[in-house]
Amino acid sequence: MVDPDGQQLGIKPTRDALALARSLDLDLVEVAPTANPPVCRIMDYGKFKFDEAQRAKESRRKSQGGGIKEMKYRPKIGPGDFDTKTRLVAKFLDEGHKVKITIMFRGREVFHPELGKKILDRVAEVIGEGAKVEAAPRLDGRNMIMVLAPDKRAKQRAKADVAAPQDNGAAPQDNGAAPPAELNGAGAPAAAETAVGVTTNEGA
Repeated sequence: MVDPDGQQLGIKPTRDALALARSLDLDLVEVAPTANPPVCRIMDYGKFKFDEAQRAKESRRKSQGGGIKEMKYRPKIGPGDFDTKTRLVAKFLDEGHKVKITIMFRGREVFHPELGKKILDRVAEVIGEGAKVEAAPRLDGRNMIMVLAPDKRAKQRAKADVAAPQDNGAAPQDNGAAPPAELNGAGAPAAAETAVGVTTNEGA
């Protein structure tokens, strides 16, 4: 049996181990069932599962980052579908993926590659500085392909622009504030006509 701090408590009957875990308001978890005797640990099982899920999520994110995603468009795609697909492209790029944009031609559409080029140029324009064209549009059989990659330098420049002070050297403008109080003969500001009241519990 192992306590919450990892200290071995020795071999204990199951009843005593459960009683000790309950007294600490924790759970008794069998961590090595095939050992002889089996090993149990006192822990917060809910927190353990949460931490385990977070580690697995982070591991998946690191393993998936930097991969290549693909998004397929049609030359006659509607505005709604275009916006939805392009938002996904932006999301993939923001996650660190490269994105392969494929224009699929059908029938005689292949004789009008300018339609596909127009869609690809529009995607790149909507994405803006968040990405750079790694592979320019080119025909590949009945498809036209372009590859976008995250532009890390553009993101760093954007962050720097936001953090930089917006001081262009111009003199401060009059914001409509009242002029300074007039000075009396002694050089001190003249007393205000109305005093600020202080609320007390006297005379209640």
